[in-house]
Amino acid sequence: MEERLKNLKRSMDKLEFRTLQFSGNLREEIEKKLDQEEEGEEEVLVSIFQLLTQEKTGYTLSKSLRARGLVKFEDYEGRLYTILHRLEQKRYIKSGWREDGGKYYGLTKKGNKLLKNYERSSDRPSAISALVEVLEP
Repeated sequence: MEERLKNLKRSMDKLEFRTLQFSGNLREEIEKKLDQEEEGEEEVLVSIFQLLTQEKTGYTLSKSLRARGLVKFEDYEGRLYTILHRLEQKRYIKSGWREDGGKYYGLTKKGNKLLKNYERSSDRPSAISALVEVLEP
């Protein structure tokens, strides 16, 4: 991440923002925000995996995430369904329609294995990167 900020600063120095200077405090704030975004993805994924150990509808899942204090999808349910679709394509979760008309999602063996590996891991950075890689196309 430090390298990304250095490259950004070099680019800005060469272009029209030559007079813009980052103070130490501003640089720290930017780094914290970037770290929080990465942690947010991890927290959301872990929560989705944990909640889907029992089958749930997308609606129930979004309400359960909200109950955990994760409001990322509150006004953007489409983002949640995009993540669910990607997880389903990679076979971490499965879905199916029920007679009540609802589409239910649940973990596959592969998803369960990833969750258990994460929860057992003492090496959190590599476990986190394995989780976040799940969302990459």
